[in-house]
Amino acid sequence: MSWKRYDEPVDMEQRRFCYFPHVFRWRGRRFEVDTVERTWLAPCRPWRHTPERRFFRLCGREGRFEVYHDLTAGTWHLARAQLQPAPVLTTRLSFG
Repeated sequence: MSWKRYDEPVDMEQRRFCYFPHVFRWRGRRFEVDTVERTWLAPCRPWRHTPERRFFRLCGREGRFEVYHDLTAGTWHLARAQLQPAPVLTTRLSFG
């Protein structure tokens, strides 16, 4: 499972301790966070026009995610993800 870049907005619906992501919505789907593996701060770099961002590496049933909080704008984004493949559903046909 490899990382894929997205850099798309997410709606942060719930946070633990008013800080750690717990439930977010991306592309209309709801994702629950089981664990936070890592958090780090990417400082503002005015010469590159990048705002200060706080990153979180998250694990859930659907995969692993790196989301960031744009501290200047107050928005949340999915930077990249390792999504679990969807389960394959099979049906048995009975002839008889």
